[in-house]
Amino acid sequence: MAYPLAVTLFSIANRQIILGSSSAGSITRLLRGSEIRSARFGSKPMEPRLKKMDLINRVAQPNNGSEATTKLHVLKEPTGRDLTARYELGRELGRGEFGITYLAMDVTTGENFACKSISKKKLRTAVDIEDVRREVEIMKHLPKHPNIVTLKDTYEDDTAVHIVMELCEGGELFDRIVARGHYTERAAAAVTKTVVEVVQMCHRHGVMHRDFKPENFLFANKKENSPLMAIDFGLSVFFEPGERFTEIVGSPYYMAPEVLKRNYGPEVDVWSAGVILYILLCGVPPFWAETEQGVAQAIIRSVIDFKRDPWPRVSDNAKDLVRRMLDPDPKKRLTAQEVLDHPWLQNAKKAPNVSLGETVKARLKQFSVMNKLKKKALRVIAEHLSVEEVAALKEAFQMMDTDRRGKINLEQLRTGLHKLGQHVADADLQILMEAADIDGDGTLEYGEFVAVTIHLKKMANDEHLHWAFSFFDKDKSGYIEFDELRDALNDDIDSSSEEVINAIMHDVDTDKDGRISYDEFAAMMKAGTDWRKASRQYSRERFNSLSLKLMRDGSLNLANDGGRLINNDKL
Repeated sequence: MAYPLAVTLFSIANRQIILGSSSAGSITRLLRGSEIRSARFGSKPMEPRLKKMDLINRVAQPNNGSEATTKLHVLKEPTGRDLTARYELGRELGRGEFGITYLAMDVTTGENFACKSISKKKLRTAVDIEDVRREVEIMKHLPKHPNIVTLKDTYEDDTAVHIVMELCEGGELFDRIVARGHYTERAAAAVTKTVVEVVQMCHRHGVMHRDFKPENFLFANKKENSPLMAIDFGLSVFFEPGERFTEIVGSPYYMAPEVLKRNYGPEVDVWSAGVILYILLCGVPPFWAETEQGVAQAIIRSVIDFKRDPWPRVSDNAKDLVRRMLDPDPKKRLTAQEVLDHPWLQNAKKAPNVSLGETVKARLKQFSVMNKLKKKALRVIAEHLSVEEVAALKEAFQMMDTDRRGKINLEQLRTGLHKLGQHVADADLQILMEAADIDGDGTLEYGEFVAVTIHLKKMANDEHLHWAFSFFDKDKSGYIEFDELRDALNDDIDSSSEEVINAIMHDVDTDKDGRISYDEFAAMMKAGTDWRKASRQYSRERFNSLSLKLMRDGSLNLANDGGRLINNDKL
């Protein structure tokens, strides 16, 4: 059975920026990072929180005797100011909402680490500042654990915060699974045991993670027996027994229903681990839909599908654990310790070693590949602007650059876009500006401006989509054939992954004629945006609105009694 496009667009990779637009031209998606958050209440946490005045802790200092600059202090006790005195930065390893992660070599020992450098210009709100400070405090607070990345050093200078930590070079969880020739229930049990042991360690030390998902786990090295490491504590918080939270945070596919109801505790981490387990066993998330509201409603309903392949081959013990971890009633949901005590994990090494089938591996690989297809298409669009379009963009930039500095600020961008007929909401424009401002200086240079404009127009301009379609349609037949799709994605998948290409073809090829027409390609490009990657600021407002909407239509009351439907729940 084919899965809808929303599922095929779901990607394990958490590295891309995509911007879509509605027919009216307003921005509807900015996909960067993974976090979604709102406001919080509750009793006083274990660690002191920032006070309103101390929150920003800005100290005015004279500049050339006439102007004042502000100095932002984020960390409580950094190792020092000068990162380069101890570490030499190398290649870029990854890029997130606030900063860039680099390879960092200890100049005294030659040992390699990962250094996450967070630009202070990206920390625009008190919440952003607190997130970074708390992430460091939590990593310091947690004891050394074989499956939690170790914090090495922290540095803070006038422009950035630098977090030096253990380097994980073994790749992402799902990528390794699909690279293996034989994927079994026993392998899924081993991964689940590791994930839940991390959950247990966090909870024992008063930490709620709130964002457990596959891409937050990397292998330490490329060896077969490499440990799996939890790497990201950016949304984690300290909690006290009985404390309740109202922040809507996390990654939507992994959100527990009580998060959407704004009344939750550490039980949400077990739910997220249960979602990971479900995906490990069958290759797709348990709760999905074509829209964010649909996904949220699916989570609230908590209908678990145990009918489709490979569930008939999965052991009853495994299905029982999934059901207990995904109990919509947090009071009935298993604790981390109870999960580890469950017979399926107690006998993890004896779990069935029978292959779950190539279908599951193909679905897991499809998570990664589908967004690569879309991303490659967007690159083609950017690279094939006409001479006239480039000239028009340059003219537009010069029109906005009223002070002739070679760069434009937010107000100049707003005014210029309005003159060009692009009416963008202020909140969306701020997010767009931050996304395109690669160097973090608060302005857009010409190249950054071009990226903004392409993103604004690309989904609404069929001519651009035709360029991208032609890139894949090498023989100009008017269709993308199987071989053409495989060749185009040759750099992103191995040659043996024909089942992955088949799965993508099956989902995009809606009329089932064995090839992808332009209309089918355009529909794929315009639909199914991966909303779990929205930035914190943008999604905080969206999820507040969604939560209120669900409350009004009664969706949030569907599971208040802890009831839940399960398909084929005969365990």
